[in-house]
Amino acid sequence: MKTDNDLKNLFDGLDFDIAAPSSNHEARFREKLGKLPQKKKARRNGVISLWGPAMAIAATFLVAFLLIQGGLANPFNTEQELANVSPEMKQTQDFYASVIRTELAALEDQKTPETEAVITDALIQLEILESDYDKLKEDLGKSGQDKRVIYAMISNFQKRIDLLQTVLEKVNTINTLKNTNHEDNII
Repeated sequence: MKTDNDLKNLFDGLDFDIAAPSSNHEARFREKLGKLPQKKKARRNGVISLWGPAMAIAATFLVAFLLIQGGLANPFNTEQELANVSPEMKQTQDFYASVIRTELAALEDQKTPETEAVITDALIQLEILESDYDKLKEDLGKSGQDKRVIYAMISNFQKRIDLLQTVLEKVNTINTLKNTNHEDNII
């Protein structure tokens, strides 16, 4: 109980101001507050600090650059290209993409009214395979570059090339049959 007595003695000697403030106290306070000078930007050795805004601008440019270059993963887009896995996969993707472009160009060159239905059907099948590839890109981003997904993506490329080659063979067959002259046959 000695501590209670010590506290009592400590506070007994102090004079606390318990009077209520005057009625115009708030108005005088606001008036004094309005007369205070506005606070200026923090200065160090007389120089305004520009590091904060400069660093914010630099960080914005860095993030924009990384997003453009694909170096920073977009958290809303889990889609990942095969080329992002490794340099070898980039070469593989580039090779297959160039073969597909070449086959599509050859197919367009062979387009005639007789082959239009076959080519249209092939393009529809190709779109289905491309949409499957888009799903695989999402799976690759979600799976963390799982080898099974990578193999499925390569297999998808191969299926597209096989489809285009098969259609080219059919188109060549149709065009050959159209050009064959059957007038030499004697009945």
